[in-house]
Amino acid sequence: MIPPRPALGVVMVLASGALFAVNGTVSKLVLRAGIDAPQLTLLRAAGAFTALLVLSALLRPGPRRLRATAGQIPLLVGYGLTGFFLVPMLYFVAISRLPVGIGLLFEYSAPLLVALWARFGQRQPVRSRLWAGLALSLAGLACVAEVWGEPKLDGLGVLAGLGAAFFLACYYVLGARGVEGRDTISLCTWAFGAAAVAGLLTRAFIGVGDWTPLAGTSQGVPVALLLGYVVLLGSVVPYLLVAGAMRHLPATSVGIVGMVEPVLASAVAWVVIGAGEALNVAQLGGGALVLLGVALAETARVAPTRPSPDGPGGSPDGPDGRSGPATVGQPGPPDAIAVIPTGRPDAAGPLP
Repeated sequence: MIPPRPALGVVMVLASGALFAVNGTVSKLVLRAGIDAPQLTLLRAAGAFTALLVLSALLRPGPRRLRATAGQIPLLVGYGLTGFFLVPMLYFVAISRLPVGIGLLFEYSAPLLVALWARFGQRQPVRSRLWAGLALSLAGLACVAEVWGEPKLDGLGVLAGLGAAFFLACYYVLGARGVEGRDTISLCTWAFGAAAVAGLLTRAFIGVGDWTPLAGTSQGVPVALLLGYVVLLGSVVPYLLVAGAMRHLPATSVGIVGMVEPVLASAVAWVVIGAGEALNVAQLGGGALVLLGVALAETARVAPTRPSPDGPGGSPDGPDGRSGPATVGQPGPPDAIAVIPTGRPDAAGPLP
């Protein structure tokens, strides 16, 4: 077993965050070329699914890694529909109507929803800083939306961003129910496959869109080249980097380090697209409050402890001989969110 290398894990998360951040701007350029959100979601899912099928065939044990029992399929399909179809489609709608950084900030409220689900839905103990995190994030979102004056943000864009946050939270919860038992390539292949099928059904239901923009350009760059980035460097590679980082860092650390994404995404969008992506002082301050609140929420859950082999009166040491409770499912401190996958699957995510 390869020992964890935290420094390598941090580098992998930062690299994935940079790729995801650039992907937000690249996706917006594709949308501006005339491709709509359902089309982009379908193209991204189908392209990533094809790439991962090829990768599955080349790496041992080959296509056998994709085997699934009848009982596993509903969970795998639900995982793909929430995290790999609905999240990116709503995210694409949000960034087509809002600055990229603001769209991401709304989506980044997902960990708060997961923590609230753990507290009220699963009745798990949480630290009091959850409420501080919730208050800070709500205050931050209010600053981002500038609620004290006449609304300046597109209402549909805000609803799409919040919808993306809801389905991203569902994706996290589904991941905690067992899909993490599969290897990363198998899991992503199933998820992107389900998203691709959903995209095809959506196109069949609402009608075939105009595909002619695929032959055009956006800000002087061929749309086909931009789509190549969305599929490979904006989806497949960063997702695998996040999954690899989880071997070296606790999920909590991955999530917190991954918060560089909204910051980088705003900067990239401002440089590439222009002043329309810039945030004012109030929105920048609100964004900082949102990220601080999410960081507090990410560390608010109390990891469950394994029963002592000696019973209630047994040794206080964990099963590895070290003092204190053991985390479940991965190495890390006792307050690590051990069972919630991290990463944004959309522009992502694995915050996944």
